Amino acid sequence: MSATPSAEAARRRTFAIISHPDAGKTTLTENLLLAGGAIRAAGAVRARGENRRTRSDWMKIERERGISVSASVMTFDHQGLMFNLLDTPGHEDFSEDTYRTLTAADAAVMVLDAAKGIEPQTLKLFEVCRLRDIPIVTFINKMDREAQDPFELLDEIASKLALDPSPLYWPAGSGGRFKGMLDLRSQKFLPFAKQREADDKHPDAIAFKGAAIASYLDADEVEELSDNAELAQGGLKPFDPQAFLEGHMTPVFFGSALRHFGVDQLLEGLGAYAPAPKTVPALRGGEETHVAPGDREVSGFVFKVQANMDPNHRDRIAFLRLTSGQFARGMKLKVQNTGRQLSVNAPIMFFASDRELAEEAFAGDVIGIPNHGVLRVGDSLSESGALRFAGLPNFAPEILQRVRVKDPLKAKHLKKALEGLAEEGVTQLFRPALGSDFIVGAVGQLQFEVMADRLANEYQLQVIFEPSPYAEARWLGGDKADVEDFVAKHRSAIGTDIDEQPVYLAKSSWDINYAADRYPKVRFERSKERA
Repeated sequence: MSATPSAEAARRRTFAIISHPDAGKTTLTENLLLAGGAIRAAGAVRARGENRRTRSDWMKIERERGISVSASVMTFDHQGLMFNLLDTPGHEDFSEDTYRTLTAADAAVMVLDAAKGIEPQTLKLFEVCRLRDIPIVTFINKMDREAQDPFELLDEIASKLALDPSPLYWPAGSGGRFKGMLDLRSQKFLPFAKQREADDKHPDAIAFKGAAIASYLDADEVEELSDNAELAQGGLKPFDPQAFLEGHMTPVFFGSALRHFGVDQLLEGLGAYAPAPKTVPALRGGEETHVAPGDREVSGFVFKVQANMDPNHRDRIAFLRLTSGQFARGMKLKVQNTGRQLSVNAPIMFFASDRELAEEAFAGDVIGIPNHGVLRVGDSLSESGALRFAGLPNFAPEILQRVRVKDPLKAKHLKKALEGLAEEGVTQLFRPALGSDFIVGAVGQLQFEVMADRLANEYQLQVIFEPSPYAEARWLGGDKADVEDFVAKHRSAIGTDIDEQPVYLAKSSWDINYAADRYPKVRFERSKERA
């Protein structure tokens, strides 16, 4: 007999990892899985060969370029807790995927490069966390390389993020002088082994004040570490778990993900301090309500859809973040906006692209539901079909391009493939009212490269992207009569999105401002929640 939904939810820790590209996020993900006992060997991004490929980057283009362009989910059990790790794309062109993934996270690990500190993309992602009140744990990575002074890094966190940094450890040097770190709570020193073999562990922690410290630090280094640790403890606020949960404070960990140093301590910190799933606001039949993890009704929302995770099967998986109840395989769930009922007979627990059937799951867990176009990003599911969670917005794309297939006989296949990719929410697809071209919208250029790569590998379609006559897209809102009047008078600049919603395709932002002045009753919207 399973424990109650409340007790099971209480042992869940669902967290996302955010960072600027190249800060070491994917390597940290690998090593957290290693620390959690989920894998036996971590494959660094730059390693070659099928056995050494990283588990979280499963797309061909990710492995070739050593970047993450798609969010992935990994679940593992460690020391009585169930961790759901959400790995997000670091590249800014995929920030929408990251934004949606953060809606499913209860906490975030912010990875900083010790030499570079807070970089632009880190700042953007942090703002998203702040909007959603997600508590943040900081991991300062690459301490085994030349790094900024730790006090400067902490000052930067305080000034740029308006967060109180509270270090739980303090590093002894950096780069070639990096010797380990001091646990500021227990006063134990954790030695760093530079010439460590892949399977060897770093030496065990020792008492900082004991005689054994002489094996790792000389007298000057002991004095320097002691002075700096004292200064940090005297000058910075002590860690307050409540201030962390409220988003005012971040516990700071140091280490080297590549050398698997500091990773065990980070995982331990997440288990001790990261929040379990919380009560979330929802609408039931239009009335405001709250859904608690221990509620009897099973409910959740789709924050991501991914096609072709398994190239051998044309699969399409919806990622469902559970918010309440005890889910069991074979259960029937209803989609709130369509009323459609689904029998969830083959739910999946994820391990990047590996998977296994989920017999049961609880609030905080992420399960995959195989489906063929039934589920979309932003859908709310529950046993009654009456619950609706806050929608996940689509944002107006920054680049619009025309797309055509090299082989004209495959035009129908192109339509189906583009619709499939648009349903994942990674790119926008618009169909102009006049003409037969498809217009694809994306946040950045890399998305088009990934799209071309996926169309070639997953759908065997060779495509060409060409400049579009349009520069901006806005969804039209307002009273039906006003919108229809505008659409009728601007047919050449009107298109529809994948939901058949009207979209104004403008040649410039000046056109949008001009139209907005002339039609004050029509809203030209930069984002759209799925109805």
